[in-house]
Amino acid sequence: MAWNEPGGSGDKDPWGNRKNEQGPPDLDELFKQLQKKFAGLFGGKKMGGSGRSGSGGGIGLGFIAAIVLVIWALSGIYIVDTGTKGVVLQFGAFKQIIEPGPHWYPRFIQTVDIVNVDQSRSERIGTTPSEALMLTKDENIVDILMEVQFKVRDPKNYLFAVQDPVATLRQAAESALREVVGTSTMDFVLTTGRSQVANETESLTQKILDRYKTGLLVTQVNLQHSDPPEQVKAAFLDASSAREDKVRFINEAQAYSNDILPKARGQAVRLIQEAEAYRAQVVQRAEGETVRFKKVLTEYRKAPDVTRNRMYLDTIEEVLGNTNKVLLDTKQGNSLMYLPIDKLIQKNAGSQTIQTAPNTSSFGSKQSETASKRDRSRDRNRGER
Repeated sequence: MAWNEPGGSGDKDPWGNRKNEQGPPDLDELFKQLQKKFAGLFGGKKMGGSGRSGSGGGIGLGFIAAIVLVIWALSGIYIVDTGTKGVVLQFGAFKQIIEPGPHWYPRFIQTVDIVNVDQSRSERIGTTPSEALMLTKDENIVDILMEVQFKVRDPKNYLFAVQDPVATLRQAAESALREVVGTSTMDFVLTTGRSQVANETESLTQKILDRYKTGLLVTQVNLQHSDPPEQVKAAFLDASSAREDKVRFINEAQAYSNDILPKARGQAVRLIQEAEAYRAQVVQRAEGETVRFKKVLTEYRKAPDVTRNRMYLDTIEEVLGNTNKVLLDTKQGNSLMYLPIDKLIQKNAGSQTIQTAPNTSSFGSKQSETASKRDRSRDRNRGER
C-alpha cells in the first residue's frame, strides 16, 4: 500500500504531515486525475478500486500509441525540390523513382535518397604528371589539361550500378583522351585539332560510361591547354614561330599578288583597247585617204592642170601655216620695208595659246573651211578655163 493511500495508519505522509496541511504535491494523485480526464475524453466509465486504475492505464497507453502513430505518419511527409529526383528504397531494395513535388513514405519501411539531376559538375583530367603526359601517333609527348563537365542522367544507376561514379568518369575520360591523342599527330593536337580532339573524347567517354551504366551524362569536354613537355617547350615554340612566319609570308605574298594582278589585267585590257582603237583609226584614215585619192584622181583626169595647182596650193598652205617665217614677193625689189614681225609672232602665239585644246568641232570647222577654199579655187579654175 502506498504511503499516501487512504486507510493507512494516521493518514500521515513519511514527513509526519497530515494531508490537509500544505506540502509537496502528490504525484500519484496527479497521475490518476490525468488518467480520469483522458478516460472521460475517450468515453471511459468510473470504476472503483483496482479495476478503475487498470482501465485508466489501458486508455492512457492507447492514447500514447495514437499519438505515436500520428507522429510516425507525419514524419513520412517530404518534398522533392525542382531539379532533383527521389530514389525510393523499400527494405533496402530499389522500388521507384519519384518526380519533384510533395510525397509520403512509411518511415522505417522505406527510405528516400534525393539526387540532383540538373546540377552541372566538372572534373579536371591532367592535374598530375602521370595523367597529363600522353604519347602521340608520331611518338611525341604532349602535356594536356582537360575539363569534363557532366550531370546525373539516371539516379538509379548513379546510386547502385557502380561504387564510385565520379572516379569511373575520371578513368573513362583519361582512357578516351589517351586513345584519341594516340591516333593523332603532335602538330594536330597542339594546333588545328584541339576542337576535334575534344569532340572525339567526349563521344568516346560517353560510350564508356553508358557501357558501365554509371548514370552520368557528359555535357562538354574542354581542352584547357595542350603544350609540349617543359623540357622541349622552347624548341617547340621556335618551330611554331617559324610556321607562323611561313603562314604570314604566304599571306603577304598572296595579298601582294591580289593587288598586282588586277592592276596588270586592267592595264593589259586598256592597252588592247587602245591598240584596237588605233587600228580602227588607221584603217578608217587609210580608207578615207583612199576615197579622197580616188576623187582627186577623177578630178585630175578631168582637169590635170587645175587639179595640180590646187594640190600645190593646199600643200603650201598646210606647210607654211605652221611656221613663223614671213615671205614677201615684191616686184620692184625694195628691201627697205618695215614689218612688225615680233608683234605678228606674238599675235600668232597668243591665238595659238587661246586654242590650247582643239576639239572635234574646231577640227571640223577647219576641215569645212579648207573644203570651201578648195571649192572656190576649183570654181575659179573652171571659170578661167
